[in-house]
Amino acid sequence: MDTGDEGNKDMTAIQENTIESEADKEVRGVFEAIYAAWADNDADAFVAPYREDATVVMPGVYHRNRDEIRASMAAGFNGPLKGSHAVDEPLSIRVIGGNTAVVVSRAGILMAGETALPAGREVIATWVLVRQDGNWLVASYANAPAH
Repeated sequence: MDTGDEGNKDMTAIQENTIESEADKEVRGVFEAIYAAWADNDADAFVAPYREDATVVMPGVYHRNRDEIRASMAAGFNGPLKGSHAVDEPLSIRVIGGNTAVVVSRAGILMAGETALPAGREVIATWVLVRQDGNWLVASYANAPAH
């Protein structure tokens, strides 16, 4: 006896894939905004898509909120990061529960004048984003050397 449940399961899967696909595009849009701000050496625009309580953890670095992240990026853009740009290639984007995304990416910094990322500066990064008031915001970022 056909209860019609199979058709409903197929429709639910299609709806979930559509939602995930849209969320995937929106999350990628956050990355585009962050790295456009980096290319412009604009610390304010860089942290705009970060939550107030966002954290950043990297080797030797722990920033506890958006203000600390902004101060660090501003110092970098006015010093050693001036003229640099970041590369960040998402390896996976997982949307969990519709309002949380976990992104794992391969990333690094091209210093001014560089055209290729030296292997020693490549990192694997983990991002946690949350949807808040309809916008995706970075809640946490961490990276570790890829090698």
